[in-house]
Amino acid sequence: MSPRLVAGEGGRFRLEGDLTMASVPGLWRDSRGFLDRAPQAVVVDLAAAGRCDSAALALLVEWLRAARRAGRELRFAHLPADLLAIARVCGLLDLLPLEDGA
Repeated sequence: MSPRLVAGEGGRFRLEGDLTMASVPGLWRDSRGFLDRAPQAVVVDLAAAGRCDSAALALLVEWLRAARRAGRELRFAHLPADLLAIARVCGLLDLLPLEDGA
């Protein structure tokens, strides 16, 4: 299944599918501008994300940059264990704003 970003209520988005080097470029292209139309505070929930590699981490960092440019607060919830491990190894875990209890 191709990954997709599904809008929910109250600035919450659900990320579904595998986030790999093969799939992330399409998701990045499809998700451009989603923060421009979002409320001030946005949460991207990765509970439904499948397999993740370093491309997933790159995507989250790019979304953080886009959020900054759009003047939005972006947080992430339910990061999969493999993505947390990659972020930790890369020294980027502290950069990712996680929702409380995420």
